[in-house]
Amino acid sequence: MSDRARAFPDGFLWGAATASYQIEGAVREGGRGESIWDRFTHTPGKIANGDTGDVAVDHYHRWPEDIRIMQELALGAYRFSIAWPRIQPTGRGAANAEGLDFYDRLVDGLLAADIEPWVTLYHWDLPQALQDAGGGWAHRSTADAFAEYTDIVTRRLGDRVKHWITINEPWVVSYLGSLIGIHAPGNHSLPETLAVAHHLLLAHGHAADVVRTNVRDSQVGITLNLSHVYAEGDGELDQLAGSVADGALNRWFLDPVFGREYPADLVERFGDAMPEIRPGDFDVIARETDFLGINSYNPMHVRHDPNGLLGVFGEAPVGGDRTAMGWIVEPDGLRDLLVRVHDDYAPKAIVITENGSAWNDPEPVEGRVPDPARIDYLHGHLLAVNEAIAKGAPVQGYFAWSLLDNFEWGEGYAKRFGIVYVNYDTQERTIKDSGRFYREVIEANGENL
Repeated sequence: MSDRARAFPDGFLWGAATASYQIEGAVREGGRGESIWDRFTHTPGKIANGDTGDVAVDHYHRWPEDIRIMQELALGAYRFSIAWPRIQPTGRGAANAEGLDFYDRLVDGLLAADIEPWVTLYHWDLPQALQDAGGGWAHRSTADAFAEYTDIVTRRLGDRVKHWITINEPWVVSYLGSLIGIHAPGNHSLPETLAVAHHLLLAHGHAADVVRTNVRDSQVGITLNLSHVYAEGDGELDQLAGSVADGALNRWFLDPVFGREYPADLVERFGDAMPEIRPGDFDVIARETDFLGINSYNPMHVRHDPNGLLGVFGEAPVGGDRTAMGWIVEPDGLRDLLVRVHDDYAPKAIVITENGSAWNDPEPVEGRVPDPARIDYLHGHLLAVNEAIAKGAPVQGYFAWSLLDNFEWGEGYAKRFGIVYVNYDTQERTIKDSGRFYREVIEANGENL
């Protein structure tokens, strides 16, 4: 058997992923409070076409149908997030019984279908009341509130849910929400960005402690969005651009999670913008993780650009196919990233918690949605994961993003990532050809690649 036609390890976990605000809808039902994304999407000019997640793909009411689709896809696991405002409508205080009941039913439905629930505690829908009261994640107290929320959720679901992800993509939350401003809450401040990132990492550490206290035999980790960085050009400034890009996107989060504090070169660069760091903070952030979740869609090719991010780097023009998001399709970047993380940080386990692609899918015809570009993307990136495993990277699972077409944040409903097509007018679901392909991969444990 050649290197490019090797089955995945026995017990490899195959799943698909979603996020609460992107799929649930029912934003004013079941006692749910307002989130920062509710406020942001209802602010004119923030989201493509004025779209909101008010209805999304109505998973709140259609979850039994969605579980049946998961069964048809042969998924072994389903990664979903819990909406904090469903559990604590204002972010603090007593639990909302209806919110907990919803996730109770979902978890029980998954287990009855022999699908392992993987819960993400925070996938961006912060209660708006916390943003209004203290600046949300820019204030240290939000990390304490998150620990209280985690306690409520794990006490209720921990008898059945054993895999927990604390925070999803702290880089996106901090940079896109507080520096670039294209995500909620839509601010533009480097000091706020760094404070948000620090408090998210603190929240991860505190939540990890709570999970381990409340859930017997738990597995807990954090999900980071990472991209392998290639500097285009041998000149000093281009090499600096590569180092700063890697530092801001990857090392700023990997280093403290794995016990190294923040990278010194970036600390010096950020200077007075650095957040308050109290004694013991890094011990909290570096709580032992059972796995590292990695979300990765494409590598970054960068060059020096004084008008770019942090005044240092911007995207370098390189050839190659690009998705509907404009992201380059380059599976080798995922392989190189996984090997680098293994070599530099030695996590006990890695799980690909998101990987996928958006394309301009046609409408279903006679129950079929041909999406050959997504199949090619999945095929290439799964081979890249397999190659990384052969090089020693301890990858133990893969979650396709996404199970369903859904609300794609600032892009609204214009970008489709699902392996299942959703008609947003009727909410009818249709498994795409990529979903059928993924089922075949699962059933063969990748040997058909």
